[in-house]
Amino acid sequence: MFQLAVLKDTIPVHPNAFGVPPEQALLKELNKKYANRVVFDVGLAICVFDLTRVGDGVVHFGDGCLWYKATFRLVVFRPFASEVILAKVKSSSEDGIRLSIGFFDDMIIPPSYLPSPSAFDPNEQLYFWNPNSDSSHLSHFSTHRSQNATTSRQANTCFHDDEPGPPMAVEGIAVTNPNKRPPYTLVCSIAEQGLGLLAWWDSGGQDEEEQGDDAMQEDV
Repeated sequence: MFQLAVLKDTIPVHPNAFGVPPEQALLKELNKKYANRVVFDVGLAICVFDLTRVGDGVVHFGDGCLWYKATFRLVVFRPFASEVILAKVKSSSEDGIRLSIGFFDDMIIPPSYLPSPSAFDPNEQLYFWNPNSDSSHLSHFSTHRSQNATTSRQANTCFHDDEPGPPMAVEGIAVTNPNKRPPYTLVCSIAEQGLGLLAWWDSGGQDEEEQGDDAMQEDV
């Protein structure tokens, strides 16, 4: 789920930090720049792990800062392919189910990655799954409700480098981009055995235990 990425960057240290050891000042500036930000094609940066190489500080003409060329290792959130992640259901819509793990909310389960047969109720804004295809009663369905714990398998990783900036104006009217995408999205799947709401499998295990207890009582 978490990986170490090796990056290189040139970081300025302000004169008011000249009294601090260079490594400490650089770690502060690097965390200020990278922490809680998405690095394209790398992942969500958590914090700087350590510095592996730091060059000498250089002063540029007209600038009082010391500029350091640094090579460092960054702790990033980027689950590996097919990793199983425990998350909570945040919301659901016709586009799919959105999951959250607290510090990261851009996890999507498209309808095509739901177990079959599944259906979406537009009135309740919920997805339903009927594991027993012989029954169509709503009471036999399990629902994806908000805050329910869910296990999902990562199916794909999507990075989007949309152009930043203020809304564009057309004929004096500000136009926002309704299709703005998050910079980093995890596409997940629960269409396999053992994935989905924990209650699905916990209840099944309890039923099997109860049936086993009944069989033992009959034998006695």
